[in-house]
Amino acid sequence: MTTYTIAFIGLGAMGGQMVRHLMAAGHRLQLYARRPEAAAPFVAQGAQVFATPAQAAADVDFVITNVTTTEDVEAVLLGTDGVVHGARAGTICVDHSTISAEATRRMAARLARHEIALVDAPVSGGPSRAADASLSIMVGAPRDVFEKVKPLLSVLGTTITHVGDVGAGQVAKACNQIVQVINIQGIAEAMLFAARNGVDQDKVIEAISQGLAGSRMLDMMGPKMAHRDFAAGIEARLHDKDFAMILDAVADAGLSLPALSLVKGQLTALMEHGWGHDDTSSLLRVLESQQQVH
Repeated sequence: MTTYTIAFIGLGAMGGQMVRHLMAAGHRLQLYARRPEAAAPFVAQGAQVFATPAQAAADVDFVITNVTTTEDVEAVLLGTDGVVHGARAGTICVDHSTISAEATRRMAARLARHEIALVDAPVSGGPSRAADASLSIMVGAPRDVFEKVKPLLSVLGTTITHVGDVGAGQVAKACNQIVQVINIQGIAEAMLFAARNGVDQDKVIEAISQGLAGSRMLDMMGPKMAHRDFAAGIEARLHDKDFAMILDAVADAGLSLPALSLVKGQLTALMEHGWGHDDTSSLLRVLESQQQVH
């Protein structure tokens, strides 16, 4: 595999694992992180750290970003010290963040004026699958650009799907979040119903998991709820952030998605209880608190 010089921006729970895999594959990493201590382990292994995204993006083949919000992506790519001020023409930016599809298209158009391509490549799988490089990656890009980035993505994930042009990856990720979190809400309701009827939740999970109600989310979230393990796999605040963004996009499209709206209300309540840094299985606790009120 050809080795590249890559600027990587965003060294959180997901990004740090990605950097580790890219370095292990032989790529040269130029890093920018808001917290210098996040970059320290990689600097010790030969990566370079820079003071701004623009400096990190100088003379690289690819820029990879993995930050939290649409505004974060705009700042690191197009802000005063953003990538656009340092990257050379022909650079490809790959954004693994979960952000607005429409904003992604606008940023791609602005970067294109500088002959810089933007690929949206949000991921699913959380930190555990980032750690073992088995992420699912949903890609929005022209076909020729996708073919250029696919070898890099293959270092990070096992399921890489070219969904369509720029923005399509973010649309697919929004669909992923809708299905995933509404499913978690359904599991929470089932677990509460079982408990209030005096039935062993583990036995309910066993009984339904191999039928049509079975799902990866049931396999993961059912036992967490049954055993009241609310330690974060993915922090609930991130799902709340995603659902707020998706609701805005739904409104812009003139759609009504009632289950989405209901679950966003539950996520809002979760945040109000102070459980945003806990797992989204805490939707069970939200339901329990609502029963006490009513």
